[in-house]
Amino acid sequence: MMSPSGSEHGSVVINIATPLATFVKRHRLGCVFGAETGFQIARDPDTVRAPDVAFVRAERVGGGVPKGFFPGPPDLAVEVLSPSDRASEVFSKVQDWLGAGCRGVWVVDPDARSITTYRADGKGAVLREADVLACGDLLPGFSLPVADVFSI
Repeated sequence: MMSPSGSEHGSVVINIATPLATFVKRHRLGCVFGAETGFQIARDPDTVRAPDVAFVRAERVGGGVPKGFFPGPPDLAVEVLSPSDRASEVFSKVQDWLGAGCRGVWVVDPDARSITTYRADGKGAVLREADVLACGDLLPGFSLPVADVFSI
């Protein structure tokens, strides 16, 4: 059982999810999922994780979205930090996502006003408010000024 997140967390999630979902839908690239969507990333024992925002490519969604947990990881998982998150727990989540086959993970830190990107190929970056978030190979053409993620 987890406590609900605070207002800042919810605002940051929407500031990422809305432009991402608009871009994905406009270009018919797949499906964007909101928080509370479970992705089954392992079996025996079953492991289900729920990122704050997720993207799955169209070819993986196929004929429709399953009613239950999505089978497998998203292609992109976005985790927005809460004040109670510990660095070791967040790093563990990133490793779980990448180990399960996620192509990218974004960790958004509202306190530092930064986004750390992780890729399956081991590359990554820390982006600050003056930077632009992009995901070229996974979402060609998508870009979002980091400052917009933290604005009201």
